[in-house]
Amino acid sequence: MSADRSFTDQTTTPAESSPTAATGDLVGADVDDTGTYLSVEEDEERIYIASPLQMMWWRFVKHKMAIVGGVVVILLYLLALFAEVLAPYNPETYEVALTYAPPQRVHFFHNGEFQGTPFVYGLTQARNPETLRMEFQTDETVRYPIRFWVEGDSYKLWGIFRNSRHLFGIGEPIYDASAGESSEEPFSTIFLLGADKLGRDMFTRIIYGSRISLSIGLIGVALSFVFGVVLGGISGFYGGVIDVLIQRIIEFIRSVPSIPLWMALSASLPQDWSNIRVYFGITLILSLIGWTFLARAVRGRFLSMREEEFILAARFAGAGEMRIILRHMVPSFFSHLIASATLAVPAMILSETSLSFLGLGLRPPTISWGVLLQESQNLRSVALAPWLLLPGVFVIITVLALNFLGDGLRDAADPYH
Repeated sequence: MSADRSFTDQTTTPAESSPTAATGDLVGADVDDTGTYLSVEEDEERIYIASPLQMMWWRFVKHKMAIVGGVVVILLYLLALFAEVLAPYNPETYEVALTYAPPQRVHFFHNGEFQGTPFVYGLTQARNPETLRMEFQTDETVRYPIRFWVEGDSYKLWGIFRNSRHLFGIGEPIYDASAGESSEEPFSTIFLLGADKLGRDMFTRIIYGSRISLSIGLIGVALSFVFGVVLGGISGFYGGVIDVLIQRIIEFIRSVPSIPLWMALSASLPQDWSNIRVYFGITLILSLIGWTFLARAVRGRFLSMREEEFILAARFAGAGEMRIILRHMVPSFFSHLIASATLAVPAMILSETSLSFLGLGLRPPTISWGVLLQESQNLRSVALAPWLLLPGVFVIITVLALNFLGDGLRDAADPYH
């Protein structure tokens, strides 16, 4: 009997011997908003009482690339929103003598000494003795300090507020005391991304071009969203002949190759239209093609939901068809619609860029990334000035950021999966 007693006294339960018995099991546990680890029990309780929006947010923040993509997208749209302030020049300011001027590097050190403020060296032109072509050279005897919040070209912010202040520009030149007199005064410019064939600042034009390219994606997707939800919802909700008719229209549109369809619709725009009319015309054309994918997804959702219990209960309660669609069916998968719309924006931006690049969309003097890329069709120009391809880099960054953001939203749209 004593042996039995001694054996039971020395035996401990698994909970008592576990190193996490006092603090709770933290394996696989989550953290709260303050960064404190939660036990499994606390984590389960938090999930149980969380709202769907909280669940979606927790799922979204775990997608690191989606966070990065969201930050990049926000920065790009802020860049477009405050283009007049951020750009150092007016997009139409030109200097023929600066045709295809190369990008100027920003420096902090001169002759091995830290200067305190960033600066750029002056640009001069000299004839190449081998090719006999005038080429740009950096004049390191002249420095132009970069100043912030400086006076420059006058503009109207958002077409309302007149101002002439720019985020940055260049100050008065600083000459080296040891350098002799120069026979030619260098150009006082700051071309961070070089210049085009008319000597216009590419950095300024890319920022201004982001307005058209980014906004056409949002407006085009908004129109596609309306067309897709309405027509896809009607097709899935009513079925029958209406469903067959709408689906055959969708199949016909999707069976036509995109570029010939764009060409035909773009050619239908009158040549005497203003830039604003052409802008909205191209947006409408892209929307008329892009709505079919969303309509198919909405139709499938409506077909699976129209026999659900909560829809049948709404019918028996006397709710009208529009109320059932707008108050019960669409909100039940609205998060999926937002994710699908976000993933459609990069496709819309690429479509506008392709149309403008081929000369079928927007035309100068309208500035968009596609219009800026038109000049890169000339291989000789690209060989002399490879920075003409930089608008394409901005297109790639924007498309990747929107795709990462869309992937994160798509995963967060179903947090219970």
